Amino acid sequence: TNVVCGGGEETAIDDRGYATHAEHTVALVESVLSDRPLDRILNTHLHSDHCGGNAALQARYPSVRTDIPPGEAAFVESWDQQGLSFLATGQTCPRFGFTGLLRPGSECVLGDRPWQVHAAPGHDPHSVILFEPETQTLISADALWESGFGIAFPELAGEPSFDDVGATLDLIAELAPRRVIPGHGAVFDNVDAALSVARRRLDGLRRDPVKHARHAIKVLMKFKLLEVQSISVADWEAWLRGTAYLDAIRSRFFGEIELDRLTGDILAELIAAGAAEVNSSGLHNL
Repeated sequence: TNVVCGGGEETAIDDRGYATHAEHTVALVESVLSDRPLDRILNTHLHSDHCGGNAALQARYPSVRTDIPPGEAAFVESWDQQGLSFLATGQTCPRFGFTGLLRPGSECVLGDRPWQVHAAPGHDPHSVILFEPETQTLISADALWESGFGIAFPELAGEPSFDDVGATLDLIAELAPRRVIPGHGAVFDNVDAALSVARRRLDGLRRDPVKHARHAIKVLMKFKLLEVQSISVADWEAWLRGTAYLDAIRSRFFGEIELDRLTGDILAELIAAGAAEVNSSGLHNL
């Protein structure tokens, strides 16, 4: 998701995705802003599908300010890709810098309106969401989608976070937004229905954490295909073997099942669902 806000003297963009899509991202921002500069980038959290375009935008607009949540600021400053999860999850993100912090409990001005910054742990322990009370608009990141929410990544490492997901859903219900701009998918306004879907999904994942773990592997595989679009079979297999997070999930939740078999079964599901294709030139995102 990316939201360009213009008003008064400042233009801003919230969350910009994969590094491999950076050229397209810059072109889109240029087309919206025309001759105006981009003044500000805001990241709700630092997964590569939300900040992979930062470096390209910073190069295109050298004076742009970049605000990130405070929890991983030290990792960004030293560019610790392991601490930022990029290495473990096998994702690509060029180095970027930051100039400010989105501290929970504070406000930031977007489009001439003050937006509240709220902590939203669960999907990521450091994530934030942004709420504008006058229009009751919520930038929900991966805390709430129309059909659910993002993977609870800390759970996969043995750090309980389903309760954090639930608490964040409760916070969103208390804020009572009329419109939600999610991290993935279209803007929606049937918020109560989305919250009901999310809570049912959370209840199911609590009952079956193995299902959550398997879905997480599928998401990581699909996101890699979204990032690269096409990849040779040899490079795909090297990525699977070199992505430590995949084998850590396998070891924790799937016991003696070998990684090749587990990821092969999941890839077959992606192909059967029409989300991927394999041919003589390799794997392709669909």
